[in-house]
Amino acid sequence: MLGALAVIWIGFDVLSGGVFLTPRNIWNLSVQSASVAVMAAGMVLVIVTRNIDLSVGSILGFTGMIIGVTQVWILPTVWGLEHPLTWIVSVIVGIIVGAAIGTVQGAVVAYLGVPSFIVTLGGLLVWRGMAWRVAEGQTIAPLDSRFLPLGGGMQGSVGAAASWIIGGVAMLVSVILLVTIRRRRKSFGFIVRPVWAEILIAALVCGAIAGAVLVVNAYPLPPGIVRTMLEAQGLPSDGPLPDIAHGFAIPVLIAVAVGIVMTFIADRTRFGRYVFAIGGNPEAADLSGINTRRVLTLVFTLMGALCGLSAAIATARLQAATNANGTLDELYTIAAAVIGGTSLSGGTGTIFGAMLGAVIAQSLQTGMVLLGVDAPMQNVVVGLVLVAAVYIDTVYRRRIK
Repeated sequence: MLGALAVIWIGFDVLSGGVFLTPRNIWNLSVQSASVAVMAAGMVLVIVTRNIDLSVGSILGFTGMIIGVTQVWILPTVWGLEHPLTWIVSVIVGIIVGAAIGTVQGAVVAYLGVPSFIVTLGGLLVWRGMAWRVAEGQTIAPLDSRFLPLGGGMQGSVGAAASWIIGGVAMLVSVILLVTIRRRRKSFGFIVRPVWAEILIAALVCGAIAGAVLVVNAYPLPPGIVRTMLEAQGLPSDGPLPDIAHGFAIPVLIAVAVGIVMTFIADRTRFGRYVFAIGGNPEAADLSGINTRRVLTLVFTLMGALCGLSAAIATARLQAATNANGTLDELYTIAAAVIGGTSLSGGTGTIFGAMLGAVIAQSLQTGMVLLGVDAPMQNVVVGLVLVAAVYIDTVYRRRIK
């Protein structure tokens, strides 16, 4: 997958005349991938259990409208405009609503035995209609100013210094994890890599993190924003303006945090093991004592909660709540999971692969935009890539058997 991503990036950079691999485009690409990447992390567990969720885009649109209505219509009547808790409460409400929707759909699938394809197809229609019904088709704006940084943009980044701190912590944690894993493998008598190989891997990981920090810090804020910032601080703004870096975008940091937490849940918890056991053999999992219905319901609950979080990112990025938000996101979310190696036959998949698949799908779309390809053809290309990914997975599984 990393090799495929490298080929895509280099290919589009050559075709676009060096525009694709610029700090500005990479930064924007990462922000655009964040919302789908968050939902793709949950879609992995859904597909691993041999199910599908076609309603994620509609849930995103509905919960986004709920977040907007909570911010603009409800909470201001309680404690006024621009209250510091407004954006926090609205995001929590969106996540809770998303989790409740996921619980209902999961319970119908698990306890009533209705196929997930039908349940979530119905959810796609129901929640898209409810998104319109919440505000009768109105666009909800303006949103709370403290909420908007969740979507990225000019104020939605942490700056150069904080980016280097985050990068340094990430490098330190990566080295500690590599050392810890090596010691644990040795304590159990497992084969371990040579020391030079461990050092090389640590160097590559740290180099990749440092490279990411350098890229996001190489994208400066626009002069107009810098001038406004200087004037707000009472500093002169009529002379040469300093270069102020964007740094990591807040939605990207949220997506990375979700990826880490979901990876821990999938790989290091009993719940995660149960999910993969159900996907590998549902009958055996049930006979072994796993409460498959409860686990399946929780999987859809988690998917719904992630849709609520993704709705916060997408709504903040648009700076408004619209009933069309999230349209076709189910396509890109499922495509990201499948392109990232999650098998539609269940039992296998990784969170990292799905989030990488989201970046690949967004890279294809961004590259085609730079080349002037129209929207219908973009959908054609993404659809063909999805079919190719499923075909490759099918061939791979046949060879294993």
